[in-house]
Amino acid sequence: MDVFSRLAPFIQDFIYASKWEELRGVQVAACEAILDSDDNLLLSTGTASGKTEAAFLPILTELYDNPSKSVGVMYISPLKALINDQFKRLELLLLDSNIPVTKWHGDASQTKKNALEKRPEGVLQITPESLESLVTNKRGACLRMFSDLRFVIIDEVHHFMRDDRGIQLLCVLERLQQLTGVIPRRIGLSATLGDVSLAQEWLCKGTGRPCAAPITEEGKKRIKLHIERFVNYSDVRDFTERDGTGNIVNISSSGDIGSREHYEYLFTNTLDSKTIIFANSREEIELVIANLKDIASKKKSPDVYRVHHGNVSALIRETTEDEMKDEDEKIVTGATVTLELGIDIGSLDQAVQVGAPLNVSSFAQRLGRCGRRGQVPQLLFTFVESIKINSSDILGPINWELLRTIAIIELYTKDRWVEPIPPRDHPYNMLYHQTLSHLKSNGELSPAALAQSILTIGCFKSITHDDYKRLLTHLVETEQLERTERGGLIIGREGEKVASSHKFLTVFITPEYLLVKEENRTIGTVDKVYPVGVRFALAGLTWETVDVNEKAKVLFVKRVPGISVVDWDVEFDVELHTVLVRKIRSVLLSDEAYPYLSERCRERLAEIRYIALGSGITDNLVTQLSEKKFAIFPWVGTRQLITLHYALQQRSITSRLLWITCLYLEVIYSGSGEDLENTITGIIHSNPDPYGFSLPEKAQVRGKYNEFVPPDLLRKQFVEDYLDTEGLKDISV
Repeated sequence: MDVFSRLAPFIQDFIYASKWEELRGVQVAACEAILDSDDNLLLSTGTASGKTEAAFLPILTELYDNPSKSVGVMYISPLKALINDQFKRLELLLLDSNIPVTKWHGDASQTKKNALEKRPEGVLQITPESLESLVTNKRGACLRMFSDLRFVIIDEVHHFMRDDRGIQLLCVLERLQQLTGVIPRRIGLSATLGDVSLAQEWLCKGTGRPCAAPITEEGKKRIKLHIERFVNYSDVRDFTERDGTGNIVNISSSGDIGSREHYEYLFTNTLDSKTIIFANSREEIELVIANLKDIASKKKSPDVYRVHHGNVSALIRETTEDEMKDEDEKIVTGATVTLELGIDIGSLDQAVQVGAPLNVSSFAQRLGRCGRRGQVPQLLFTFVESIKINSSDILGPINWELLRTIAIIELYTKDRWVEPIPPRDHPYNMLYHQTLSHLKSNGELSPAALAQSILTIGCFKSITHDDYKRLLTHLVETEQLERTERGGLIIGREGEKVASSHKFLTVFITPEYLLVKEENRTIGTVDKVYPVGVRFALAGLTWETVDVNEKAKVLFVKRVPGISVVDWDVEFDVELHTVLVRKIRSVLLSDEAYPYLSERCRERLAEIRYIALGSGITDNLVTQLSEKKFAIFPWVGTRQLITLHYALQQRSITSRLLWITCLYLEVIYSGSGEDLENTITGIIHSNPDPYGFSLPEKAQVRGKYNEFVPPDLLRKQFVEDYLDTEGLKDISV
């Protein structure tokens, strides 16, 4: 029997009504895996490949044929917006099924939540934080709601794998299993993954089930790529602008002509085209959209420019998403990572990336946002360089961002390579959080019972009993926990302050934001107090503060004309993989022109190659930059480079990483380059012990609850989960 015939009648009717010509390969594979086995399932394909339907069609068929006695399917998403988007699609699919779907997050209807508690059934859509709240605070309700839970669908697996929210999610799922005695099948949905086996291992933690990961042939897809470049000169020069008759209309003594050309170029190339413009920071995308609005106003063009990032209010973001779904609206939206995830925004004409993508994974996500509905994906890259005419630094003229972009494109389009997501085996800050959450839910427990419950959770399998004892002892000493007369443990006075906060459910770091309001309308948030009279940018517009309520953390503003800037405090924590770094080196050594480069970019690449080859950095481990300054180019990833940095420090050689995605170390050294190279060779061959490194206090894996964890455990986490002495062996000497 073919797959279509096995689907529930209401699904067959939906497929007919939607005029699908056939089921996609991933949908057929998912149906066979779900209907013919009891395994977990990982579906990893590109954006808009039909993964969500691939999971839901066979699962809803099973639920239709054999109704559950509780919630039968739990869909977990990292974003409330994604839940809201999927809710609309599911409601339409389930119209004639008698299977209800319920949203459960902070903005969802409390009436609907109460109704589901009383009569649990159908599909539940929820965030990790809301699920944590249920398991911690409503154990009785959980027993009723999930006593016959069959499936857990985890959307955006690659997103969860990268941070503490993923650890939180897996912990809460295992605690729910402990509570109900039910182990539902897990279905993971993800964009293209670099190492599927790591994702399979992550998805299956605590289930004891094998995981299928069918490979479906997507075929080669055509894509259109183009890279353009603009230049700002950092010395002061005069630039003359002329009108069409040759008359001088403006003389500027600033060096920002490249930026102005860049905004004009973006305006022209997005005109009457539904476009997302991606940038790597909120500040940059605000500035880009403000300038496009300014140009449109001067040219009397429609204002079709929007901003979509985490500090713009939810209502404004949702309005933007609705406008983008409208096929007749040619909206141009500036975004950061918020539109990388799978919110349905309809068909795009193109995407634009300002500057280099952070890594291959980010490029794949952003490319996947365009080319839906059978269109050819079209991605435009733009760079604005600041050039010093007489730079004394021989490596200064090298544009590493341009090189990284070319390497990323080559790795993804030709090798289909994406960064593997490294495991996080020693998440002590999450061990603290789950310990408090577990005690809040269960009340007093003996240390042995607590250890039995917590350390058997899959995410903590690498943490020893001695380490947990060390943490518990520290928490008692700091009054996070308290020993009872019976020798048990309960939440202590200081721990109660943490566990009773409404912020306890979130495990990601969020700054203290101030609300920005225009009368009663919320515009978004900022993380600084802009005093009365000060102007700043938000949501693509310029605002002036008219009043400040610091106690309520609210800025009252009025809209004003002109272009302004805004800045948020951020910590840049992206890293480069060795494979990507090696590809950058191969781009330098190659003579390929790459067809997607503009003429200006090809000329710039030739210049960069000339500088790099002339300096010797592609062939030599150590390159002398001046009398006592050397550059070390081991051509390894960020983790390995930082490990080498600490290994050199151990030998009293001070090096510095100029920025986090830098490819080399800079060293001030009184000896010869040969001596320095011999030292590095000795490090590589000596198998250095990272526990012997002199690490600064700030050398730790970031975590919201790090302040409650003993420093020695945070150091151990950094050594075990971040440093990579084994990777030093990849250095060619």
